[in-house]
Amino acid sequence: MRAFVIEKYAHPSKIPLTQDAPAPTPEKDQVLVDVYSAGMNFFDILQAQGKYQTQPPFPFVLGTELAGRIAHDSPLPPGCPFKHGDRVFGAAQGAYGEKVAARWQQLTALPENMTFDQGAGLQVTWPTSYEGLAGRAELKPGEWLLVTASAGGVGIAAVQLGKLLGAKVIAAASTQEKLDIAVKYGGADYAVDYSKKDWQKEVLKITGGRGVDVVYDPVGMIRDCLKCAAWKCRLLVIGFAGGEIEKLPLNLVLLKGVTVMGVYWGGTTVKDPKRIPVVWKDLLELLSHDKIKPVVYNEVFPLERLADGLGALEKRKTWGKVIVRIRDEQTGAKAKL
Repeated sequence: MRAFVIEKYAHPSKIPLTQDAPAPTPEKDQVLVDVYSAGMNFFDILQAQGKYQTQPPFPFVLGTELAGRIAHDSPLPPGCPFKHGDRVFGAAQGAYGEKVAARWQQLTALPENMTFDQGAGLQVTWPTSYEGLAGRAELKPGEWLLVTASAGGVGIAAVQLGKLLGAKVIAAASTQEKLDIAVKYGGADYAVDYSKKDWQKEVLKITGGRGVDVVYDPVGMIRDCLKCAAWKCRLLVIGFAGGEIEKLPLNLVLLKGVTVMGVYWGGTTVKDPKRIPVVWKDLLELLSHDKIKPVVYNEVFPLERLADGLGALEKRKTWGKVIVRIRDEQTGAKAKL
């Protein structure tokens, strides 16, 4: 089968697509999934280079987020609620291949109103944003929310969820195109270009001088955001897409009375598993009724061009969720260039 196999650590641009990778063998609690679409994430770039906190033994297939169908040649373990051909989304190591072995507990039925492309970006992006805003920050109606990288996968989800939770949302990004995306698809109330000097002054002006109550930051800009944080602001550390792990001046944390919180959904699923069904129950209700809607980047990449997609993501040239399409949604045939 075609798959993006990692045999030694390297940047994705240096790794060729394997045409004859062996099909995965499911373990006793796993099912085989025919992958139709998979979501690209910044951590995939790190994992390919041996820089991520989760590193499978060689050789392994890259990719985690996926959407597809339960394969007709798949075993159905005891307790598995799915049948052959069911549409599902979820997480499993090896999503960048035509088939993947996934624990059925890590799969969820894909709502009928959603495409595989939309479903491929759900598993990490949306629960991260929901748990961060609703679970950790406990965002309240009327509060000010600042979202950095607001046109990216988790960022635009945070903008949508912030609006749904009743917040006044300020979208921050590095280009006017991305700010327009955050307003158009996310519904942001205000947009601020953080590539400009002293951009925090604009945030302070928007908020009447008081600053924001919650910061949602996937970039690594917590230090910069402290300049426009209100007293007792809750700052959510989502990731470091900017490329550097920043160091915080704790004197400002003290003087502003702020709370800095890490939001790592992968860790939540291990350390606090009782949160999983709570978060997904709420999200699926919203998704099924189109109250929130995944935003897919306007270029969907075939598997042969996976490295191009990851490269564009790494250079922060994309917006929404970047997707690799492995099978055609209508026919199930392999997607072609």
